[in-house]
Amino acid sequence: MANTIFEEKQKFNQPWIRICLVLLIAIFTWGFIQQVVMGIPFGNNPGPDWIFLPIFLLVGGLIIFFSSMKLITKVSKSGISYCFTPFHSKEKLITWDRVKSAKVIDYRPIREYGGWGVRYGLKGKALNVRGKHGIEIEFFSGSNLLIGTQKPEELKNTLKELKESGVIAINN
Repeated sequence: MANTIFEEKQKFNQPWIRICLVLLIAIFTWGFIQQVVMGIPFGNNPGPDWIFLPIFLLVGGLIIFFSSMKLITKVSKSGISYCFTPFHSKEKLITWDRVKSAKVIDYRPIREYGGWGVRYGLKGKALNVRGKHGIEIEFFSGSNLLIGTQKPEELKNTLKELKESGVIAINN
């Protein structure tokens, strides 16, 4: 996006997700070693040896999926653009002429949207990876979009500068 004034890249790398994935890998690696290598059945009702392959593929897929999640937000004189990989293959631009209001807010991700990621709630759609700050965009069409941010003050200042310079005429 030309003339980008604000840019933020966020990764979906919360410690609790990493801990859960490491624990899954450790449990299934131990199960594999115990049952396949040592010949001792894993658990009270062990599955066949081949079951470890799809489990490792599933856990590996989850690791790749969470590692590839990235939310990129840009604000310019043209509008607000975002890309949330792997859900979006290319950047989406929201031009200012579609925006009724845009403001940086504090919100409750679990209560208002059911968590993080691409979420839908009573207030509309949310794209967030962590935290409780975001830019709430209200469209003239009546729909809303919330994009999470870890830089609420910088984003708030960017919107203020654009409004004061006459680039945008929105409520914020």
